[in-house]
Amino acid sequence: MILHNVTGIADDTPQQVHINNGVITAVHTVKNAAAGTHKEITLLFNKALIFPGLINSHDHLDFNLFPQLGNHIYNNYTEWGMDIHKNNIAEIHAVMKVPLSLRLQWGCYKNLLNGVTTVVNHGKKTASPGSINIFQNCHNLHSTSFEKYWKYKLNRPFAGKAPFVMHSGEGTDAAAHKEIDTLLKWNLFKRKLIAVHGVAMDARQASRFSALVWCPASNYFLLNKTAAVKQLKNNTPVIFGTDSTLTAGWSIWDHLRLARKENGLSDEELYNALTKTAAAVWQQHNKGMIAPNAAADIVVARTNDATLESFYAITPQDILLVLCNGNICLFDESLKEQLDVYGTDTNSFGKVFTGNAVKYVLGDCKGLVEKIKVFYPGVQLPVRV
Repeated sequence: MILHNVTGIADDTPQQVHINNGVITAVHTVKNAAAGTHKEITLLFNKALIFPGLINSHDHLDFNLFPQLGNHIYNNYTEWGMDIHKNNIAEIHAVMKVPLSLRLQWGCYKNLLNGVTTVVNHGKKTASPGSINIFQNCHNLHSTSFEKYWKYKLNRPFAGKAPFVMHSGEGTDAAAHKEIDTLLKWNLFKRKLIAVHGVAMDARQASRFSALVWCPASNYFLLNKTAAVKQLKNNTPVIFGTDSTLTAGWSIWDHLRLARKENGLSDEELYNALTKTAAAVWQQHNKGMIAPNAAADIVVARTNDATLESFYAITPQDILLVLCNGNICLFDESLKEQLDVYGTDTNSFGKVFTGNAVKYVLGDCKGLVEKIKVFYPGVQLPVRV
């Protein structure tokens, strides 16, 4: 496959990207483009930005059928958890009637529609039910309050070298801050720790973690405050997560625009938190870049220019193409005619309407939604099928 006339971020030179067997094989300027074979799919673009498939470092895939649940601003996540289980139990039961496999599939679609090609799912290990990569080479513990026997699980023998990922410091009070020290105190074997949220985290604590997953949209919804990443980034790598729709909106692009307002990470640092920094933290060393020999996890989006300003203005409507492991998993309606010319089996894709745009996503998304509605007739989804 060849992607022709695309531009990389901060590079106005039109490029041609060659892909074969799930890997980027070459990147040329259009001026020095290499011809493909007559059977090789060549997609032509106009005013299109190419970037690595995004890495969402924190989501609960099975919680993305929920509306945002919360009734006021909380001091910490334990207050929130008790409150919604007291006052929103009907909404919780309505979602939990949907079989887990269907909820996981929808969580994958939510990420795909946003240009995410790798998601770190915070939950039990599962076979990938969708067309994106689910990263699971880690140990997921929820938190010191909600994870039973967390001290044993963290320190159990023969746990290997995979990192332990844990909600930590998700609050604004002294209890949330103390929780981080409790976790660090009981990390007896010095396991590699990756914290999620870290709203109550200070620089001293941050230096003891291998990374912090920043989820500002979720934090502001629950706590009206987020992590002090401007200081913490000097002590540990900061990567980016969305959390689920239980506490945050469905569009990662809205989350990024909120994050920019914090001025905690520069535009480049925030971009890297979704790409090469995240790839390094999760040891996905062939991801997070557009370069020869990198994995062909690629997004192409419609933009006015190749600046980071334009990147942060993207919406799901603007996404033209998503490749995961070199396979087309999403394409915009405007590309269908080109794909049909090459005999691409577009019948294996289903239509999804987002705003005034039509996307084709791999699999039977319409059938999935119909199955979900059997169990949850009142489900409200951000797209139409």
